[in-house]
Formats: sequence, structure tokens, C-alpha cells
Amino acid sequence: MVLQLLLNGLIYGSIIALGGIGLTLIYGILNFGHFAHGDLMTLGAYLAYLFTVQLALPLPFSFVIAGLLTAATANLLDKILYKKLEGRDSVTIMISAVGAALIIRNLILMSWGPQLKFLERGIEMPLVFFDGLLRITRTQIMILILSVIFVTAVHLFLSKTKLGKAMRAMSDNTALAKITGINTERVIFWTWFMSGILTSSAGIFLAMDTHLIPEMGWNLLLPMFAAVILGGIGNPYGAIVGGLAIGISQEISTMFIAASYKPAVAFAIMILMLLVKPSGLMGKKV
Repeated sequence: MVLQLLLNGLIYGSIIALGGIGLTLIYGILNFGHFAHGDLMTLGAYLAYLFTVQLALPLPFSFVIAGLLTAATANLLDKILYKKLEGRDSVTIMISAVGAALIIRNLILMSWGPQLKFLERGIEMPLVFFDGLLRITRTQIMILILSVIFVTAVHLFLSKTKLGKAMRAMSDNTALAKITGINTERVIFWTWFMSGILTSSAGIFLAMDTHLIPEMGWNLLLPMFAAVILGGIGNPYGAIVGGLAIGISQEISTMFIAASYKPAVAFAIMILMLLVKPSGLMGKKV
């Protein structure tokens, strides 16, 4: 049982980590918590549903198109909303982000309705290991492999490319980055783009593993924030560690409490980290 819960937590944590990377990039470079992030995740999943199920296109093609459209939506939000609020207090920006989240969610409700939807029909028989102690489907294996590929790609991008290094410099000190000639507008554009791709991927993976509902991203927002704070807000590598820790902790907690209380576990870990070590495991002080 413990082995199965660890595997489930690893899969769930990988999804949280992908969403958390985008969330922490936005905070690190733009310095605000993006409360519409979860609903962009939902949008990515529903766009994949549109192309895969409704338009009968191959899932890999749908995956790419959904990611690009979600990234474009993220940049559109920045252009028409967040740039207009530059210089405003953080509460104003936070409320605006919540408003953007509600708009996206209600547009999804209007377009696809509130009913459960599935990216793939039928029952997928799991692979069984250790005399039934561990069961995993091919879809879950694919989610884990693709998550590792995405995380590796993010690491290589941030550490090896000129744009990635500019993102890290701007995250450390925006004013100094401007003085040294870094094109901050270009960095901001690609930050939203990367965030959109990652959050769309997380939403699609969650839909592949479970199902689609309009609240799916909103329900995952607290675990993503908990992961970001646990790992160290503004640190992409911390978001990965935090996401895996939150995912595994929530699944293991079902040995002792009802599954419906799993979100409370993420909240408790987040509060404890803020009290004990506000900087997180790998980050700066919140």
C-alpha cells in the first residue's frame, strides 16, 4: 500500500511541480502571485480536449497546440491587464488576477459545461508489479517520463541559454538587469510563454490521469502555492522539490485521514514552512 501511495504521490507531485515552476518564475521575475495560474492550467486541458476528442486530432498535436494557445493567453493577460497595473499595490494586482481566473473559468463553463469529461475513453489495464503491491498504467509512465523531460529542459534552458541566464539575472535584481542592458520586456514575454507551456502541460497530464472539470486548476492552486513556498518562492528548482514533497505527503496522508482532507495537508505544510523557515528550502524570504 505504501509503495502504491508513493507512486501516486510521485505522479501527482510531478504535475504540481510543473505548474509550480511557472508560478515561481512569474513571482521571481514579476514579483506577484498569479492567482489565475490554476485556471490557465484548466484552459490548457480543455483545449487539448477540444482538439483530441471534439476535433479528433492526435494527442501529441493537440498537446502542442494547446500549450501554444495557453502561452498566448498568458501573454495576452499580461498585455491587457497586468501591464496596466504596474506600480499598483500587490492587493490590487492579486484581486485582478482572481478576477481573470473567474473570467477564464466561466468561459470554460460556457463553452464546455460543468460535466465531467475525459481525454481518453475506456479502461486502461495497469501493469502489475510485486504481486499486486504496485500498479501503474502506461499513461502514468508517460506522464512521469514527460515530466522528467520538461524539468530537464527547464534546467538546461535556465543554465545554458542566454535568455535563461537573463531570466535568472532579472529574478535576482530587476534594476541591475536593466542597467546591464538586458531586454526586460523580452524576458517578461518569454516568462509568460514558458509559464503557459508548463501549466498547460500540467493540466493535460492531470486530465490524462483523472478527468476534466472546470475547477480542476483552481483546486490545484493551493498545492502549487504550497509547493512554491516550501521549495523557496522564486526558485524553479525549489518548486520541483516542493511539488514532489507536497504530492507524496498528500498521498501518504490518506493512510491516516480521509482523502477529502488532502488539501489541508498542503495548507498545513505551507503554514508550517512560513512559521519555521520563511525562505523555504531553497529560496529567499517570503
